[in-house]
Amino acid sequence: MRGRGTYLMMNVRIASPQDAEGLAVLHVNSWKASYQGIISDEVLSNLSIEGRKKKWEWIFENLHQDETIYVIEMEGMVMGFIDGGKSREAELDYDAEIYSFYLLKEIQRRGHGKLLFHKLVEKLRSDHYHSMMVWVLEANPSLEFYKRMGGQYIAQKEITIGGETLIEVALGWDDLSTISVE
Repeated sequence: MRGRGTYLMMNVRIASPQDAEGLAVLHVNSWKASYQGIISDEVLSNLSIEGRKKKWEWIFENLHQDETIYVIEMEGMVMGFIDGGKSREAELDYDAEIYSFYLLKEIQRRGHGKLLFHKLVEKLRSDHYHSMMVWVLEANPSLEFYKRMGGQYIAQKEITIGGETLIEVALGWDDLSTISVE
């Protein structure tokens, strides 16, 4: 929102390789805002836009089966994204997965995350997926978002980031057809 009563238009679209830099900027800024106090300051301060850009370029060149990345942009700036496709977790009984999902802090809690979530669910359903899961750090406040969206606890594991052991929780949706995307 700009000024009183003036709304800026948000555009949701499928991301392209040309979005690598915008995704990198968003990814780094989101990590620094979302994971402060969860992941060490040293790890967060060593994140680089150039490093993330290279990772995004690699992702676009090596997409997983049915992987789709949606971005939400305002005035040409990537403000959020969701990335998902076929599940990478063979041992868990879910056929689709959210790989990553980040919004800039200034657009959180305004319905944009829900919009991106529903866009991905709609795409996964059209690609004939029936269930979905996501891994999220247990200490990440966004865990509550996934629960509000109907995600149910299915598993947890320890992961190491910057030499620290953290708990990651898997939430799942058994039936994508029960998620209203309106």
